[in-house]
Amino acid sequence: MNDQAVRCYRHPDRETGVHCVRCERPICPECMVSASVGFQCPQCVSDGAGAGPQATASAPRTIAGSVHVSDPRLVTKTLIGINVALWIAVMATGEQLGRSLELIGRVSYDGMTLDGVAEGQWYRLLTAMFMHDTPAPTHILFNMISLWFLGPPLEAALGRVRYLALYLLSGLGGSALTYLLAAPNQPSLGASGAIFGLLGATAVLLRRLKYDMRPVMALLVLNLIFTFTWANIAWQAHVGGLVVGTAVAYAMVHAPRGRRVLVQRLACAAVLAVIVAMVVVRTLQLT
Repeated sequence: MNDQAVRCYRHPDRETGVHCVRCERPICPECMVSASVGFQCPQCVSDGAGAGPQATASAPRTIAGSVHVSDPRLVTKTLIGINVALWIAVMATGEQLGRSLELIGRVSYDGMTLDGVAEGQWYRLLTAMFMHDTPAPTHILFNMISLWFLGPPLEAALGRVRYLALYLLSGLGGSALTYLLAAPNQPSLGASGAIFGLLGATAVLLRRLKYDMRPVMALLVLNLIFTFTWANIAWQAHVGGLVVGTAVAYAMVHAPRGRRVLVQRLACAAVLAVIVAMVVVRTLQLT
């Protein structure tokens, strides 16, 4: 037996590559207690099995420090509802609503500037991340299927607030990079940026849990091939969302337990500061 191998803390004669998602001690298959994401050791499960305030304080937590919830799909279902509702609203009211919410830097007609982020309509950076092509349902159908499968495991592992922060920052990162690099009069529907952020976060989570990463890496490579080979795709949104989602997820699942919340908040604040800086730089270029 390899003396350098990691062994179960309860069974020192057994090698393992799995760790408890709460205390991070190595555990063998006999000691693995299934959690919503990953496994916990018997001791952590026992510590969280009581009742009352003390049990709540010591309840098993996810790898990112969140308390387990009964419905790990709540935020995901809400996000899907917002995306679908907005798509239906645009379909019902015509192109005018879509034009008022899509991402665009600056548009001028007859020498007069009418709208765009550069003219102070910063809300477009947020609303664009919920926009999809109409009337063909292919775009929203693909994104919502991806959200349904990628979202719940991340929501369970990160917790609702952290997961929502990941989603919004990924979408904003995609919007900001599109605004920075794309032509100012090029409209963009940036919903896929947030999805790419979830894809990057999934890769980070699987690596942290030592799970097989080949399926998600294959999916990521395939999506990147589509991004750079298909026409009329805002690659900036995809790349921006992917980079931000990966960075935020890494900070969330690798933050040291003693300073977990502080590190996670600082990471999100730093990412948001970079996003704001990109928007400010591009705005100064266009005005």
